[in-house]
Amino acid sequence: MLRTVTVGLDGSRESRAAAEWAAREAKLRGLPLKIVHVWEPVPEPMAEAPVPGPETQQHWSERIPREAAEGIRLRHPGVEVVSEHVAGRPSEILAEVVKAAELLVLGSRGLGGIGGFMVGSVGLSVLAHAERPLVLVRALEQAADEHRMDPSGVPSAATPFRPVVLGLDVEHPNDALIEFAFDAAQRRGTSLRVVHGWNPPPYYAYGTPANPALHEALALNDSQELTKVLRPWRLKYPDVEVIEESRYGSAALHVVDASRDASLVVVGRRIRRNPLGAHIGHVTHAVLHHAAAPVAVVPHG
Repeated sequence: MLRTVTVGLDGSRESRAAAEWAAREAKLRGLPLKIVHVWEPVPEPMAEAPVPGPETQQHWSERIPREAAEGIRLRHPGVEVVSEHVAGRPSEILAEVVKAAELLVLGSRGLGGIGGFMVGSVGLSVLAHAERPLVLVRALEQAADEHRMDPSGVPSAATPFRPVVLGLDVEHPNDALIEFAFDAAQRRGTSLRVVHGWNPPPYYAYGTPANPALHEALALNDSQELTKVLRPWRLKYPDVEVIEESRYGSAALHVVDASRDASLVVVGRRIRRNPLGAHIGHVTHAVLHHAAAPVAVVPHG
């Protein structure tokens, strides 16, 4: 069965931005776009209350995916668009829908200022349990934001894409995560900026005097490990320019900093199946809340 790029739509401006991003991604991948609107029925006493106007809540909510699909077909010719209206709890429905998707796209409110996300409870719940890639898109995200400025300094979707940024842990590299990032960069015709943050082991960091030579040796070792991990992927994707950055300090801060000049940020989430529930990871959690570009979270074993 052909997978789709699927977007969760609730009519909010963040979900509309997510739908536009999903349509652009569907075109890049040559896949259909599926718009899913989850209608959560109101409690019985509220459902019996009089509703102003001739439309019921259900009838009104059915218009959301239908009208969104019509608009996207006009703005993104060539993209096959289907819509679905489902009753139930959004987190449960979306967690089920993502199983048949190439990736799921959700909107998230921007924090304002220098950018960032406010990931809602539905998004976090789906993210924590999804076993397919999930992309979170800020409310005000536009196509031009993912591209470089034109020669006159004006934002434009006609210029080349900004780099794709991959946050990578070289101690636990994962093929699915790395391949997603390389593929995203190749489809966009842009470079891949791989960011790795490192810190000295505790037995080096504590109880020992400052040692510049040791610090330099540790930095070189981590840089070499990053190069080693990426070597086979450079061969597999020879057209993708790779920029390696092995930097001392917090991985989350370095990835967030790189996101300010990114078309997409890619991070991973380790799948854990245990009674204590799902875990997002502190680096991914920080990137989700502070990145200035759309964030793709790729689950892996």
